[in-house]
Amino acid sequence: MPELPEVETVKRGLTPAMEGTRVTRLELRRGDLRFPFPDAFADRVSGRTIVSLGRRAKYLLVDLDDGNTLISHLGMSGSFRIEEGAASGVPGEFHHARSKDEKHDHVVFHLQAASRPRRVVYNDPRRFGFMDMVGRADLAAHPFFRDLGPEPTGNELSAAYLAACFRDKAQPLKSALLDQKNIAGLGNIYVCEALWRSHLSPIRAAGTLVTATGRPKAQLDLLVASIRDVIADAIAAGGSSLRDHIQTDGSLGYFQHSFSVYDRESQACRTPGCGGTVARIVQAGRSTFYCATCQKYACQKYQK
Repeated sequence: MPELPEVETVKRGLTPAMEGTRVTRLELRRGDLRFPFPDAFADRVSGRTIVSLGRRAKYLLVDLDDGNTLISHLGMSGSFRIEEGAASGVPGEFHHARSKDEKHDHVVFHLQAASRPRRVVYNDPRRFGFMDMVGRADLAAHPFFRDLGPEPTGNELSAAYLAACFRDKAQPLKSALLDQKNIAGLGNIYVCEALWRSHLSPIRAAGTLVTATGRPKAQLDLLVASIRDVIADAIAAGGSSLRDHIQTDGSLGYFQHSFSVYDRESQACRTPGCGGTVARIVQAGRSTFYCATCQKYACQKYQK
């Protein structure tokens, strides 16, 4: 699945192409993606002006001038491309072949911009993505959002907040960080990276970062800073582009080349002076990469 930095990259790429435009027609080339489209979806979007684009966790949000918000999730293989004028395709250098088969072009936004018409096409070979519609005022109560925790880059995320979430929890630290009720949009790759940066084991109990009186230990302050930094670095780099995820302009992000621990099993740890080796374990069916030498409290039985 694309993670938060990838979705943020797509949002930033789509914003100049979509904000302020009028949707002359929303074309649906099938009746569903992962889920059926909302009732009268095309009619409700057609004729509306796009006021702004946003993001919540891993969801794209398209605010319309009638007070409704279109919600889009990319799933595993969803991507957008921008077509303007007579050009078919998108600007930018292609580093990875994207699907151009029209049978995978499932949703087409026909837009009227100030200069000339353009199209924004949603392509999704695996159809794990989906779209929905909700009133902006009701967004927080929508089933997709009502249980989400704060954004990993927002002011609400703090060591004190996580201490309240983790207190007395025997749950492994990595699992606690992946719980979307604790932090919204934080995914497997960047949890591994943040834990490595803060030298914390993914298998230690989350509650061990909290004092008996419920206050955050210094390690939890470091973890929060590491989460913020790793997400900021990924967004700045344009997002990783594992498998078939690509940026809106067709180019790939390069943050995957800067991963310090993720997908580096059996390679030397990049912590200066560590001398350890990156190990891979499986937690809740997902791969975890970490260095047992500099990420403390690792248990021998979990080593591969």
